[in-house]
Amino acid sequence: MTISEPATRHTTLQEADAEANRQLTTLDGWRKFAAGPPSPPVLLTPAKLAKLSPTERVLYDDDRLDHHARMLVVATSFVEKTVVCGRRLVLLNRHAISARRGLMVSGLPGTGKTSAITQLGLAHELLDRARHPNVTDRIPVLYITVPPAASARMIAAEFARFLGLPVRARSNMTDIIEAVVGICTDTRTGLVLVDEIHNVSQVTRAGAEVSDTLKYFSERIPATFVYAGINLDTSELLAGTRGAQIAGRFTLVPTRPFPYGDEWKGLVATMEKTLLLHDHPPGSLVKLDRYLHKRADGMIGALSHAIRGAAIDAILSGTERVTKASLDAISLDHAAEAARKGR
Repeated sequence: MTISEPATRHTTLQEADAEANRQLTTLDGWRKFAAGPPSPPVLLTPAKLAKLSPTERVLYDDDRLDHHARMLVVATSFVEKTVVCGRRLVLLNRHAISARRGLMVSGLPGTGKTSAITQLGLAHELLDRARHPNVTDRIPVLYITVPPAASARMIAAEFARFLGLPVRARSNMTDIIEAVVGICTDTRTGLVLVDEIHNVSQVTRAGAEVSDTLKYFSERIPATFVYAGINLDTSELLAGTRGAQIAGRFTLVPTRPFPYGDEWKGLVATMEKTLLLHDHPPGSLVKLDRYLHKRADGMIGALSHAIRGAAIDAILSGTERVTKASLDAISLDHAAEAARKGR
């Protein structure tokens, strides 16, 4: 590895910064996500590592840090179930004129809800591209998140923001909605992903208006709507008459913490294989799978955070390995830490 073109490296860093600022809630960010993550850096042999200059070593380590900072998506049984159920609903809704069925993905924080619906969206996007090669004016997937204390106008603006439509202070709701519906219809949007839907409460006037706006979008846009949120089955999203309508049209896919078993062991093994460390004994994390289950309380989000955090520390400290002690040093979310203290 040689760094002979500083300008090229500078451009690469600029692209990395731009990518970090992209979000799934914009069309550009979603397409970047659908294009897939960059190839991981190559782990150098000790001989090649010794030949690096101090500057080259810093850049090499920075590439590895960036690699471990990325969230790894693992095809768990829950992700696979969400994709299969979502694909089924898309097919069932293909010729529906009204009363299209939707999907709700519900569970505790850190159980992989967002990963599941984005993988469903990715599968739909790639299939649409395969069916329509060299066609660039299609937008098969639209992704938004529901802001806290959202209003109906805010939701309409989120749809418009994804599509790159300008929303000015004087723009009225009807104009925004008609513009969104027109573009989604023309670009053959077939899947609409709505994350953080638990922020909608049917018992408040604003929440009811948000629910009505989403329902109106679902009636005007010939697409399958997918909601994801925390404990939706007991949330105020399903309260009252409006909630009953949602419950009657949406299939619920629940998420739960992983039990300790073969799938959990497979998760740990898969994540360990992604480590790019020079002194990490292969299989050492697999031997800690029971400890990791207790440490993360069965949550895939906490597991990923612990392993990636320990790997980053291993590079920064120069130890180049993940151990039980380094995993212990990683502070996890409050829920996982509280469960740990309780034990």
